[in-house]
Amino acid sequence: MKTALIQQKFHGTKEATIAKTCELIAQAKQGGAELVILQELHQTQYFCQSEDVGFFDLANDWESDVKFWANVARQNGVVLVTSLFEKRTAGLYHNTAFIFERDGTLAGKYRKMHIPDDPQFYEKFYFTPGDLGFEPIQTSVGKLGVLVCWDQWYPEAARLMALKGAEILIYPTAIGWFDEDTDAEKSRQLEAWVAVQRGHSVANGVPVVAVNRTGFEADSSGVSKGIRFWGNSFVFGAQGEQIFRANEQDEACFLVDIDMKRSENVRRIWPFLRDRRIENYAGLTKRFID
Repeated sequence: MKTALIQQKFHGTKEATIAKTCELIAQAKQGGAELVILQELHQTQYFCQSEDVGFFDLANDWESDVKFWANVARQNGVVLVTSLFEKRTAGLYHNTAFIFERDGTLAGKYRKMHIPDDPQFYEKFYFTPGDLGFEPIQTSVGKLGVLVCWDQWYPEAARLMALKGAEILIYPTAIGWFDEDTDAEKSRQLEAWVAVQRGHSVANGVPVVAVNRTGFEADSSGVSKGIRFWGNSFVFGAQGEQIFRANEQDEACFLVDIDMKRSENVRRIWPFLRDRRIENYAGLTKRFID
């Protein structure tokens, strides 16, 4: 399956950013992409660097946004994974991935389940935890296990998607460094991020794709300097082999061929699902076992 990873900067306005995204999706279509994956909250700046009630207004047009991206998927004839700020009602908002079929119909959606609350990643202020569960989405290119950013640190989420038949795990993402961190700390953070997701591919015998934003975004509150998003979008195969990894700076449409049939043989060789001792895993539903 030819897959397009759209690694992108924020271009100062929603309109300019969307225009660039559409340009990159057109490149993906020309390159023969069947599946196109956009990064987390790809329409706007990463607004969670501070707690500001004004940023909730970014979700006011979410229904129009859904129609817009449905049309983009239809015009380009691709399965499209988007990431939007969804408003259900006043005071109830979600960080939601909408997945569109080639004809523009909505194949399904996933509401981000794990919500961080860290300095400059104040997502609990904006997003209600998802209530749709870990459900893969059936599309014409396969059964997609779509998760979002902070979900990527949790093997439980990846496992549940795999147990429900996900043929590939997909993570739209927005993660980066603070410039004041040391080079050693930056390296530890980046490699931990890559390693845990590579582990998901190995443990579950499925390909894993992460699409991360790039570029520097200042903290509009002025409390901190901002975040330098580290790019490094990647694809790992079903045995954890690196198929592709971008660098920090590039804003581009990366076309990657993913062998969707390889999982069958990998799971025959390494039958981890067969050998799970499910009768002994009840403790996993506890916060901590004292």
